[in-house]
Amino acid sequence: MTDKAQEQAPANEQPFFNIEKLYVKDLSLELPHAPAIFLVRENPQIDMQLQSQAASVEDGVFEVIVTATVTAKLPEKDKVMFLIEAKQAGIFQIRNLPPAEMETMLAVVCPNILYPYLREVVSDASVRGGFAPVMLNPINFEAIYHQQKQQAQAQPQTEGAETKH
Repeated sequence: MTDKAQEQAPANEQPFFNIEKLYVKDLSLELPHAPAIFLVRENPQIDMQLQSQAASVEDGVFEVIVTATVTAKLPEKDKVMFLIEAKQAGIFQIRNLPPAEMETMLAVVCPNILYPYLREVVSDASVRGGFAPVMLNPINFEAIYHQQKQQAQAQPQTEGAETKH
């Protein structure tokens, strides 16, 4: 009976999720052509690269980071108006989940929590740099996750903790 009770004990443990801390891990704003760039009246082309990564901090505790690199360039001159790199991070306590659900939590749920904060950081940085606010479009991390899973199944690659969006 003791063995049976021990087998059932983990099944009775409820899944647990908690946000421990949200913070800006890194922020960089570059204005390589200031002050002359402020005299240009053209609208820049905005390019954004996004990636997320997750790492275990200790048992059941994870750090998830969503990084946005936003570049504003003048199209015909290929001149950079500004470059913003922001890393929004969070520490999450996640316990008692099967591996597949844990992967989804770290690749979809946690980035969904962090992304609105990242959008605010990028917008604020562009304004503080003397430009109009950059309004990043919403991102569907679940769709990106499923697309990456399909690509991984189509052509197996080496596994890593970092995913690019």
